[in-house]
This record gives sequence, structure tokens and C-alpha cells, in this order.
Amino acid sequence: MNEQEKKVLQYFSHRVTPQRLKKIEQLLPLRTRHVAVVLEDVYQSHNAGAALRSCDAFGVQDVHCILGRNEFDIDVKMSKGAAQWLDISYYSQEPEEISSPTQHCVETLKRDGYKIIATSPHATTSLHDLKIDEKLAFMFGTEDEGLTEEAIKMADETIKIPMYGFVESFNVSVSIALILFDITTRLRASEVDWKLSDDEQKELKLDWLRNSIDRSELLEKRFLEDLSK
Repeated sequence: MNEQEKKVLQYFSHRVTPQRLKKIEQLLPLRTRHVAVVLEDVYQSHNAGAALRSCDAFGVQDVHCILGRNEFDIDVKMSKGAAQWLDISYYSQEPEEISSPTQHCVETLKRDGYKIIATSPHATTSLHDLKIDEKLAFMFGTEDEGLTEEAIKMADETIKIPMYGFVESFNVSVSIALILFDITTRLRASEVDWKLSDDEQKELKLDWLRNSIDRSELLEKRFLEDLSK
């Protein structure tokens, strides 16, 4: 974070209520990028909204949305405003050297050090047996067909959620909640360095403050103009 951003951070910290500032400062140390969620062509708005709500609730900051045949339509009521607290990346118009949005997303995550985990009811490895020492990006597919064959082939590992009934799989939003509960619970009880760095926390704090203030873009512009005088 540069000096200018630090001054904006200080300025915005005085423009929110003490309660909002306290809430932000309480949540920052609980946020993680050790885990990421990837949604491949999830199109039902209530599932999209529930997925974002679960990510926010479990402190998972990054969501990656692969747009193939479908748009990513968020049910505002279901998400409860979670989108404004998350970093959401979209993959649709792939670069020329990339064959598909899925490949673009997976290769981007691998460059960032993530191990790609596909989810499938037909996998042999259980969620509970998955090691958590590496950064993990969990891929979830469409409501009716699941992940594409391409996504499964590009994954480093495929896991399943243990089930004990007649149905073959959980709803996608339920699957996300169950996996994030298991992984984040284990992470928080472990010695794995899963927290954001100090710089990441400051940058995220500034983003959250911007999202908490009406017309923050205009206010920031005016503040910087005054600083330069």
C-alpha cells in the first residue's frame, strides 16, 4: 500500500460509524486466501447468491466465476449483500493462447500457487482425507451436470463429500457450504499460515471502507485533489 492509499484509508476510517469500523477490524484477521472457490457455469441465481453468502460467512475472500454458456446471476436476497465483501473474478473472453475460460481460470490459479480440487460424487478420495497445507481452489460445476470433463482433467485432485443416503449428490450451494465448513474449521485449528498478510489486510480494509460509504469514488477523488493542492 502506497502513501496515498494510506491517507485515503485513514480518511475513510473516520467516515464510517464506529460500529462498522469495529466490525471491519474484527473480520480482517479472520479472512483467508488460502482457500478459493471456483464456480464453473453456475447459473441459477439462488445458488449463485447462496455460494457467495457461504464464502463470506466462512471468511473465504476469493471467488472465481467461469462464464461459459450461462451468465452468473446473483440472487440479491439470497446473497445478503455478500458480493460487496468478496473479490470476484470472471473468466469469459479468454486470451488467444488459451483454449477456454476454464483453462484460463485454472492456469491463473495454478500460477498463484493453488492446488486445483474438483468436486464429484464419483471421486474415491473423501473430503476429510484432503490435506490442507497447500493453497486450495475448489471447483464446482453446474446444477444439473456438474463440472465439465475439461475441468476434471485439469484438476490436481478430485474429492467427494461423504454421503449416507439414496441421493447421489448435494445441491451445489450445499456442497460449497459443507466443504468450506470442513476446510476452514480444520485450517483455523491448524498451524498452517492461512491468514492475510498485513499489507493484504490493509488493502482489503480500504476496499471494504469504500464499499461502506456512499459515493466513495467521488469523495476519494476530492480528497486526493485537496491533498495535491
